[in-house]
Amino acid sequence: MEKKIAVYAGTFDPITNGHMDIIQRASKMYDELYVTIFENPNKVGLFSIEQRIKLIQESTKNYSNVKADASSKLAVVYAKDMQASVLVRGLRATMDFEYELQLAFSNQYLDDEIDMVFLMTKPSHSYISSSTVKEMASHHRSVASLVPECVEEALKEKYK
Repeated sequence: MEKKIAVYAGTFDPITNGHMDIIQRASKMYDELYVTIFENPNKVGLFSIEQRIKLIQESTKNYSNVKADASSKLAVVYAKDMQASVLVRGLRATMDFEYELQLAFSNQYLDDEIDMVFLMTKPSHSYISSSTVKEMASHHRSVASLVPECVEEALKEKYK
C-alpha cells in the first residue's frame, strides 16, 4: 500500500499550540507529515530557521511520523520532491479562508496533482498567532498556555 505523505507548510516563527493542534490531527491522517518552514518575504523572523527546526523537533518529539524541515522552494515543488500528495493548512477565521483560498488556487494552477486539505482550528486556539505570541512575550506576558514549553523558554530567552 502506498504511503500517505503530507506537508504542513508555514513560517512557524514560533510554533504555537494552534499549530500543534493541526499537527496532532494531521499526524493521525497521514503516514508521514513534514512540518516544513517556508520563508515569507513579507515577515521578519524572530527565530532563525535552525532555531525553528529545533523548536518543531522538540515540540513534536512524541509523534514518530512527523519530520521538521525547511525549504526555499515553492510548497508544491517541495511536496512533489517529498512524494507528498497533500498540503495541510489550518484555518482560524474568515480572513484566513480568503488568503488560503487564493493560495490553494495558485497551488492548483502550479500543480493540480497536489491537493490542499484544510483543518479548522479548535475554537480555543482560534485567536492564537505567532505574531500575537511574539508581541505578548516581548512585553514579558505569559504565553504558557499558547505555546509548547520549549517555545515559552526560547521566547523568554529572546526577550530577556
